[in-house]
Parts: sequence; structure tokens; C-alpha cells
Amino acid sequence: MTQPIVETDRLTLRRIHTGDAAFLLVLLNDPAFLQFVGDKGVRTLADAETYVRTGPIESYARFGFGLLLVTLRDDGAPIGICGLLQRDMLDAPDLGFALLPEFRRNGYAAEAAAAVLEWGGAQRGIHRILAIVQPENARSIELLHRLGFGAGQPAAPAPLVPGAAPVILLARQR
Repeated sequence: MTQPIVETDRLTLRRIHTGDAAFLLVLLNDPAFLQFVGDKGVRTLADAETYVRTGPIESYARFGFGLLLVTLRDDGAPIGICGLLQRDMLDAPDLGFALLPEFRRNGYAAEAAAAVLEWGGAQRGIHRILAIVQPENARSIELLHRLGFGAGQPAAPAPLVPGAAPVILLARQR
């Protein structure tokens, strides 16, 4: 069993491994994930295993952090992902999170994200964290504001790279 990175009252967050591929296949093809995060091209179990190796596992090795699997603490059931990502076009890590539909609206995303932010600051020494969000994703924007992202910042959508769809980029200082 993979050791927890972060635990809260209700959740355990741990590193993702290839044994999580079946869960990720479902999550990465959830309609809300496709709409608000993007299509990762994961259509088969083999695709999901490749995604784990070239995404989270590579990120852990390169940066010491990455997306984590979010599980319920009482029974270990996987419910989503949450963690920090380092993107080439950004000067600081950004927070990412996604939950299966049946686990949304229970405060789990806020709980997981707050724990990741605390861990990022306390354990990794990361003091500036970004968040990328689609302008139409009102619930995530609201959550990010509650977590302290975007204080005093205009939230005008703009592309991160030339030719890309406009997104809202928010920052949080610890």
C-alpha cells in the first residue's frame, strides 16, 4: 500500500500508481472533467497506465510533487484527484482537482485542496501557487476564492499560450 502524503478528518491523499489506472480511466472520461479540465486522450486501461507513468509518476520524480489520489479515509474508496502540477508555461505550481460526480458537493474538494496547499507550503516550501480555471466553471472559481486564490486580482480570461482558449489564472500567496 502506498503511504499517505496528506490525511484529513475524512480523506487520505497518496501518490498515484499504475494500480489506480481503472479508476483514472473513469475519472478522466467524466463529462465535467472533459469540459473543465480537458481531454487527456485516455480511452483504454493501457492509456490510463501510460497517463500515470508519464504524468503523476514523472512529476513526482522531477518535482517532488504531483497529482494525488483522493480516497475516503474510512473505507479507502477513491473519489478523485488533487495536487500540484508544474507546467512549463507557468512560473509556479498550480493546484488541480477533480472528483467523481457522486462525491461532489460534500466539501471533499475544499478539504483535499486545503490539505494540499498546507502540505505544499509546510513540507515543500512552496509559497506561491496558481490555479487555472475555465471561465464557465463557476463552482471551481468559487472554491478557489474561498481557498484564498485571486484576492485583489482581476479575473479576466486570457489564453496561457498563443492560440489557446482563454482561462482564468489565479494566484495564492502563503
